[in-house]
Amino acid sequence: MNFKLLMVFVDDDKTEKILDMARAAGATGATIITSAKGLGLEKLIGLFGVELYRQRDVILILVEERRADFVLQEIVDVGDLDESLGTGIAVMLDVEKAMGLTEHVKALEKQHPLPY
Repeated sequence: MNFKLLMVFVDDDKTEKILDMARAAGATGATIITSAKGLGLEKLIGLFGVELYRQRDVILILVEERRADFVLQEIVDVGDLDESLGTGIAVMLDVEKAMGLTEHVKALEKQHPLPY
């Protein structure tokens, strides 16, 4: 079975919404890296001229390949990840090999059967 890794970089106020939707769309779980720091095109200067970095969450979701496009689109919609600056980004990467997922896949097939 082939998998994709969805990496979502968003403000922490969007994390719960994205996680709930991803599970409903067929993802079996996620790993959240909190308090990641990032910067954009323009510097954000704070008090005393110190550059500030935006606080973000990084959400890692391993998804079975046939479901990946659907889950990614749901993440974009629910997370309001439009093409404007500062809304967050989501990327999808190929996974060469994933181990330890047999029972997850069986449970997923029962809960969210594919239409084809």
